[in-house]
Amino acid sequence: MVFTCPVGIGRTTQRDEASGHTRRKLLGVGALLALGGAAVPLTGCDLLDRDEQPPPPPDPLRPMVDESLGLAAAHRAGAAAHPELADRLGPIADAHTAHAAELARVIGVELPSAPAAAPTTPATDPTGALAALRALEKTGQQSATLACAAAPAERAALLGSIAAARATHQEALK
Repeated sequence: MVFTCPVGIGRTTQRDEASGHTRRKLLGVGALLALGGAAVPLTGCDLLDRDEQPPPPPDPLRPMVDESLGLAAAHRAGAAAHPELADRLGPIADAHTAHAAELARVIGVELPSAPAAAPTTPATDPTGALAALRALEKTGQQSATLACAAAPAERAALLGSIAAARATHQEALK
């Protein structure tokens, strides 16, 4: 049933008593929807700009790759500076290069095409060069041991092997 108010009372809208809706209420809801619809695209534009995902953090084993390459370079530099040590240092350098290649494969990175620079300048005498390389191997063994302890099980065996190889290298350099 629809009632209209007399003109003299001041009410000019119709009310449907069954639903309780007035034209003013419907217009207000429509205006809110229109404003809400306009606000969503304004805030939505900012959301679209943030769609880029941040780059993933570097793999915790990446420093081990770099360290292995640095150790290989140090041994090659020592062999170049002291050719009489080449037979001892060459296989150790090759082992470090193999470790770097395997670590790079595990973490899914490419090895650099250029060889790494040696972390230190070789000593002028062979005994000093061997002592410096032993110190580098000891530091490398410690970092490999720490990485092994912190690594998930599927990486621990590789890191344990690298730590053991570095301990062996220290003995070979005596």
